[in-house]
Amino acid sequence: MQLSFDAADRLVELVQARRGAVGADEAARVLFALPSAPTALARSLLEDVVEGDARLVWLGPRVGLAGDAHREVLLEEAELVVFDLETTGLSTGRDRVCEIGAVRIRALELVDTFETLVDTGTTLPRNIAALTGIRQADLRGAPRPELAHRRFLAFAGDAPLVAHNARFDLGFLDREVQRLTGRRVASPVLDTVWLARRLLQCRSERFSLAWLAHFFGTATVPCHRALPDALATAEILVRLLGLAQERGARTVADVVELAAPRARRLHSKRSLVAGAPTAPGVYLFRDRNGTVLYVGKARDLRVRLRSYFSGNRQRPVVEAALGALEEVEWRPLGSELEAALEELRLIRELRPPANARGRVDRSVYLVRRGERWCVAAQAGRHGPLGSKARARLAARALDAFDGDDLRQAVPPLRARLRRLAGDLRFEDAARARDRLAALEEAVERIEQLERLRRSRLCLLAPAREPAFRRAFFVGGGRIAAVRTLPTGYAGRLEVEAGLALASRAEVSYAPEDAHDLLVLSGFLRRPPPEIRVAALDAADILAA
Repeated sequence: MQLSFDAADRLVELVQARRGAVGADEAARVLFALPSAPTALARSLLEDVVEGDARLVWLGPRVGLAGDAHREVLLEEAELVVFDLETTGLSTGRDRVCEIGAVRIRALELVDTFETLVDTGTTLPRNIAALTGIRQADLRGAPRPELAHRRFLAFAGDAPLVAHNARFDLGFLDREVQRLTGRRVASPVLDTVWLARRLLQCRSERFSLAWLAHFFGTATVPCHRALPDALATAEILVRLLGLAQERGARTVADVVELAAPRARRLHSKRSLVAGAPTAPGVYLFRDRNGTVLYVGKARDLRVRLRSYFSGNRQRPVVEAALGALEEVEWRPLGSELEAALEELRLIRELRPPANARGRVDRSVYLVRRGERWCVAAQAGRHGPLGSKARARLAARALDAFDGDDLRQAVPPLRARLRRLAGDLRFEDAARARDRLAALEEAVERIEQLERLRRSRLCLLAPAREPAFRRAFFVGGGRIAAVRTLPTGYAGRLEVEAGLALASRAEVSYAPEDAHDLLVLSGFLRRPPPEIRVAALDAADILAA
């Protein structure tokens, strides 16, 4: 049974991610990891899943959501049912619903209410009686759970449901509906807690029902009774829907999406990475217009892409890209090294808004002009540096330095810092400290780049094609050539061609070449098992 429910949840998420019905063959590939599935076979595999979940329906050869008819209704025309449950405890397994309250909203107006106590057949706990004011005697003669829930479901019909902290109430409602019908609640569910968090995140840090009722000044005060709490929630909902419309929401589907918890919004997009290979490669996040939002690389594409939808927080710019994500493209490559270099190339070419690393336009150099040092975009041997602000501090530190070897400027600055501190000139010492730290960072980066520019070597990595290798020839401060090496005599010819290009390469200070070298340096420090490093010599390369 649990396996069936899990499959149903994944199928619902797939339909939601595709924003419409999904073909049986695609659904079977995603759910059952089939490389291909004929339509007849796919339908037979999905039959039990679809028939066993009220949220799913067959739309010809495709699977859709039963509540989709309501999702596209305009908010000012929509009918919603706000409900609240009082229970004998917090556990859906042990406890029971003891009161149901509901309010029908039509065209943003409260038009009808529903209220019933429920005879649970158990003793009402004292703490629940004290909290709600419900007495054991009040439950005697009330409808039994089966009748009470049937009456509520008849009142609600197939309208979308709304609750405050809907996960709690829906857990109890789902349990009772499963006992009655063997299926789950089919209607879309809107949670006012998450809707308030999205719409009031800059105006309030508290989102309890009592606080929101106070915030909006509702006519009904929540009191831990089902109908008053449902009425207060309905008033809050109407105010929130107005704010949602100001944000551009037009339909019930827009508001349901707006109110979805972050983890659920990400979870619903997991199908976008279904079928990702376990190979190294690069991936591109695109929005609904096909614009590339973010480029990344991975040693294992499947693991890396799935990690984005695990619920862990990402950098703010990546979070924004995930919010607008509609398509994921991946390009398998032979090695992580090749993926890292391809990532940099794509970032330079496509300039995705969520990528900062590898942007050539942010590279600056320290340049001496006359008697002063300054920061410039013009390529030179003192750079590139990653931060313009830090580079400016380093240039200020070099104001009194007239040499060309920046390392020689560091000892006098350290001595000056000690003098300023000894003279209790703390503000001047703080400025000198910051400039010295920036200069030391710049010197370390420049020395690293100088070592890399002197390097003459070849990195050998697996190629995408079986039994081939990719050779990266480094010389003249750049990757002078990249060749795919087959075995045998043809491989020797490719090696000689790469060596010829590397031998003619002139020293480059271009930022794109420097970024490539910095990527290579990480693999040179700790080469992974599949990488071989050889000198720029045909015999060494062929031996490696």
